[in-house]
Formats: sequence, structure tokens, C-alpha cells
Amino acid sequence: MTNPNAKAHNRLIKISDFLTGNKTATTIPWDPDCTKFPNRKDVPRREDAPEGAAWVWGTEDYLGRINLLTPARVSAASREIRSGDIVPLNLPLDVPNVPAFEREPFKHEIKILAKNVAYDDKYQLNTQSGTQWDGFRHVAHIPSETFYNGTKAKDIEGNTKEDKNKCGIHHWAQHGIAGRGVLIDYLSYAKDKGIVYDPYDYYTISFAELQACGKAQGIDVRPASQGGDIQIGDILFIRSGFVSTYHSSSPDVRAAAASRPHSSGKDDGQRWAGIKQEEAMIDWLHDCYFAAVAGDAPAFEAWPSQEEYMLHEYILALWGMPLGELFDLEKLSKTCKEKGRWTFFVTSAPDHCEGGVSSHGNALAIF
Repeated sequence: MTNPNAKAHNRLIKISDFLTGNKTATTIPWDPDCTKFPNRKDVPRREDAPEGAAWVWGTEDYLGRINLLTPARVSAASREIRSGDIVPLNLPLDVPNVPAFEREPFKHEIKILAKNVAYDDKYQLNTQSGTQWDGFRHVAHIPSETFYNGTKAKDIEGNTKEDKNKCGIHHWAQHGIAGRGVLIDYLSYAKDKGIVYDPYDYYTISFAELQACGKAQGIDVRPASQGGDIQIGDILFIRSGFVSTYHSSSPDVRAAAASRPHSSGKDDGQRWAGIKQEEAMIDWLHDCYFAAVAGDAPAFEAWPSQEEYMLHEYILALWGMPLGELFDLEKLSKTCKEKGRWTFFVTSAPDHCEGGVSSHGNALAIF
């Protein structure tokens, strides 16, 4: 039986949309071209989804929030291109030289095709060892052991065409990532305010601090629906200082930090600065409707989590939002300061690997 309260609510939304010119997402699957989306607490839940999931784009969807990068939003974002300056956002493939979390280092070999006249490259690498997008196969919602949109371990470990199709990174490659980027330069803010911390140790950046940092940059980091400057489909970058510290540290210090023992739980020897795992942060990341988020550290959130959850679970498994790590934001920070603006056009071409778990960043910012 239809809920009369729900019917009345939907009628009110339609009237409001008519009067304001908005188009509100109400019925699953959502239309990506909608101009209003519900806050986290109001997102309708599918019966087959874990608590807190926002599997709203259809049962066969493997793009998640990339759906928000519609032609209209990409076209609008292209107006960020004014001077034409290009800023690559990728670390060299061999950086970090010793990757964190016991991942394999990059190996490069020259293959001789014809001595003196023709050569090839041979790469051996873990895509998670450097500048990366975590795909939807990377981390599950741990309590239910479920990846985005119902994908299970058997799908990832299977070898059939159907198995490889579920949440494979190739779906992103077929769509592409392009839109308006926003940088929150927390490292520069912290230095200006005399806040001292070590990006190579556990340190939390709270939502309140991100707000203050944004204000110092001249950005209201609230979503536009709440009167802020963040637009639906924006791509968020947070500079917390890992790359800057990497470049200023000796090879021995870098290797020692990356080689700390890795284990599950709150006592993990791998320790990195990142955003705080708190309800205010979860609400903000959800309600801004970012198309993707990325940072410059080995983990986007402060590591290890001191909560009973990881933000990875929300971002990847529950919401279907691409999560980037180890992006090189140093030149981006410098360029933003020089130009006095913190938004730009950004483009990324994920690797087209059928059934892949993750991808190189392959990203550029254009001003």
C-alpha cells in the first residue's frame, strides 16, 4: 500500500520544483540531471542495500557518483579554463619509492626491439602504490561484506565475463572523469595558523578545520543547497602534506615510515594524517554530492581509523564515490595561490582494465 505521507511529500516537492525551476531526485533510479538531491538522512534505501547505502542510480549501475558528471555540468565546469595553464596531478610512477601498506614498488624495464633503433617499455606495478583512484572493488562495507551496488567477493575473484563486469574500473574508463575541481589546502592553512603536525603520523583534520581553511581561502565549503560554494558534481582535493614531507625527507626516513608494520585495527603501525572520521564529515562528504574526492596521502582519512568503521566504506561501498590517494597537489597549491583561485577544470582518464580494482590517476588540472 502506498504511504499517504510519502505521496503528500512528493506532491509538495513537485509544487516546489514548479515554483523554483528545480528538479528534485525522489524516485530511484535518480536522474543525474536533477538539480536537487536529498541530504544523507533522507536518501531512500533499497531493500537489498546495507544501512546507510545510497545505491540510487539503478541495479546495474557501476558509475556511482560519476553519474553526476553530466554533459551540462562538464560544460559548465569548462568555464574554469581561462589562462590555459596545465597542472599535472600525478606523482612519478616510482614515487613513493617504498610504497606504504606493504604494496609492491614500481619496476621499469627497457625492452630492446632492434638494437640502436627501436625500444619498448615493460612495467610491473601495483596501481595502489602511487597516484591512484580506488575503484568500487577495493573496499567493501565490512559488516555485510558487500561492495558497491551488491557486488560480492565471488564476483571480484571470478573469471567470467559477468563477474568482471560488476564494478570493474573499465566502467569509469568508458565514461571518463571531468568536471570542476576544488582544492582545500589544509597544509598551507595549518602553517599560516601555527598548527604543527606530522603528515607521517596519525593526525585528524576535522570538518570544522576544513571549514576554517575554506574560509581563509575565500570558499564556503558547504554545499550550494545550504548556501555554500560547493556545486553538485565538484571534484574535491585535500592537501594534507604527505607529498611535501616526502620531498623534504631523506630516503631512509621515507622507507622507514612506509615499512612500519601493517595490520588491521586501531593499532596499525601505518600512521598517516588525513580527514577525521566523524558524523559531521560523513554528512558533509555525502551532502555536497562530490563526483569524486582525493587527497595527497596514502590514505584519504586519518590512518588508522579509531572508529568502528572506515570512511572508505562509506565513500566506496555505500555511496559509489571514486576515492583518490597520493595525488601530487604541490604545483596545484602553488598555482592556486598565484592565481588567487581554488577552483579549476580537472580531467582524468581511468585505466581501461576490464574487471580492474583501481586505476592510475592520469589527472590534469587546467586553469
